[in-house]
Amino acid sequence: MRPRPPVKGRGILSGTGIIILVLAGTLVALVFPLWSYAHRPGTAADVLSAQTVATQYGPLSAQDRDFVTKVRLAGLWELPAGQQAEEKGTTQAVRTAGRHLVAGHTFLDQRVRDVAAKLGLPLPNEPNAQQKQWLATLDAAQGEDYDRKFANILRLAHGRVFSLVAQVRASTQNSLVRDLADDANTTVLDHIKVLEATGFVDFAALARDLAASSSPFPTDSPAGSGATADPGVVIPVTPSEPQTYSLPPAASSAPPSSP
Repeated sequence: MRPRPPVKGRGILSGTGIIILVLAGTLVALVFPLWSYAHRPGTAADVLSAQTVATQYGPLSAQDRDFVTKVRLAGLWELPAGQQAEEKGTTQAVRTAGRHLVAGHTFLDQRVRDVAAKLGLPLPNEPNAQQKQWLATLDAAQGEDYDRKFANILRLAHGRVFSLVAQVRASTQNSLVRDLADDANTTVLDHIKVLEATGFVDFAALARDLAASSSPFPTDSPAGSGATADPGVVIPVTPSEPQTYSLPPAASSAPPSSP
């Protein structure tokens, strides 16, 4: 019997099958490390998830907790600074800015204590070291030097927190924190405007200080190194005036800054 002639195309099919197997193996080799890394403990996604806790108002992140703490801290020093400016300010614009600070932070303090109580978060009960230093600087200043220091220190502090408010408002999944960020945004912007309206803000120095102090947002948010209290313990200051005021004209409120 004659041997059968080879079937045409069998070699080609075998070669094609080998190529397909090689390509499939390469694809598995590429995909598996990505899948494995995504589910490996300690990655950024896992760390973020570990720092976020579930609440009935939505997930509460570390940045959310840090924001709540900072709103409380701001009121602990800016409210007395505003009260002081009402007495020591040498121009009507500075005294008006002081009234804005008192009314705004009285309102925010009530809001942040309510939010903290609902979320079960501790709150600081005294300013931090930097804020105490700012208050000491204002205590020692007099006359126009006080006006200038008040406007620039408070404007710098508000500029720093303004970016945090925007970041929290854009990213938070918690409805209470979102509402608090809305209130903080309105209040902080109002304070920025009245401080600028005093005519004493040095914008060049402000830009340098903000650039020098810029840093990533913290990944943890303890209530602070100072004393803390349950949110329901602190008694709020009752504002004696409405929350908003007409902005004074800057040009006639204070002399121009010296070079």
